[in-house]
Amino acid sequence: MKAVVLAAGEGRRCRPLTLTRSKVMLPVANKPILEHVINALSKNEVQDIILVVGYEKERVMDYFGDGGDLGVKIRYVEQKAQIGTAHAILKARAMIGQEDEAFLVVNGDNIIEPDTIRDLLRSAGGDATVLACKKENATGYGVLVVEGQRIKKIVEKPQHVVSHLINTGIYLFRPQIFELIERTPLTPTGEYAITDTLQIMIDEGMKVIMANTFSDWLDALYSWDLLKANPIVLGEFEQDLKKGTVEEGAVVKGSVSIGYNTTIRSGCYIVGPVVIGDNCDIGPNAVILPSTSIGNNVSIASFTQIQNSIVMNDVRLGTHSLISNSVIGSNVTVGSHFVTEDKEKLMIEIEGSLHPADKLGTIIGDDTDIGSNVLVRAGIMIYPNCRVNSGKLITEALAQNSIVI
Repeated sequence: MKAVVLAAGEGRRCRPLTLTRSKVMLPVANKPILEHVINALSKNEVQDIILVVGYEKERVMDYFGDGGDLGVKIRYVEQKAQIGTAHAILKARAMIGQEDEAFLVVNGDNIIEPDTIRDLLRSAGGDATVLACKKENATGYGVLVVEGQRIKKIVEKPQHVVSHLINTGIYLFRPQIFELIERTPLTPTGEYAITDTLQIMIDEGMKVIMANTFSDWLDALYSWDLLKANPIVLGEFEQDLKKGTVEEGAVVKGSVSIGYNTTIRSGCYIVGPVVIGDNCDIGPNAVILPSTSIGNNVSIASFTQIQNSIVMNDVRLGTHSLISNSVIGSNVTVGSHFVTEDKEKLMIEIEGSLHPADKLGTIIGDDTDIGSNVLVRAGIMIYPNCRVNSGKLITEALAQNSIVI
């Protein structure tokens, strides 16, 4: 079986992190979201994968190559203009062929596990199958109105409760879908939506059915949602201390993975679930608390504490710092005595509109340099390539290339 994985979009709501990478390349438990998707497919023996790429496509292609390292075969097709899911699927038509064989369509920017795909394959049938999951709050999602297993209507982002069955964006189609996509009208926002194609099928009496899943399906709508996905994926790790070096006097408890050529120095205290990448230097006397991911080539100086956070590759964190409920992008340097406040029930502005965050410290974009004795208020976004002098209090978002003196 083949799978078409949609990986062309930017993920604008995940800014500032997606200004320098596509959403599918955001890390969860030290692997891009897209890698978790490909692993889930591979474990279901779906190893012929067509990646539809677009925004920052070189970064995706350089990382995954032909898929050999993951035990799959990857081919690429480009969607130059991101004008909808149906248009993206249509780009893969030549690679699917006309044989009467069903193929999967999966979003590359959702966290899923192997059982998620398995639940769809077990219940597949009819002319198309849509994987659904139940959510109490369906705001912001497309929902399914069903009769038994048969889908009667798809409602995008309803203003009131229509259904609690969320459309996960994972489908099983037959090649006839391409002809139906060609008949799909443009939406008012200028896109070709696969949900509109499905509605055409429903209206014409074709059999479109629902498969339900209770397995992991997580959509990181915003950058801070990575902090919800991270502990779930980390919880699947097993303790592995063989790759790195743990000095005498360091304490490591719970599920902790330590990468090659990484040193945990004496006096450190680490409580899992935690994953630490390759070539890292931690401590001495650093504290890393649960639900934290540390990327490759990271140094964390003495007496710094990190909890429930994601630190990407090539980061330098100074001594006596406190980082909580935060995401720090790649190639960031932070001086000593750096503090991120955190707070619950925040409203955060992105591109002129407010969005809720349950709890957040800060999000720091790539290539940023922050001096010593800097405090960042809860919920403040720092965009890429900023420079912040020592002794500053950051109380409002910093636009890309900002300098605070």
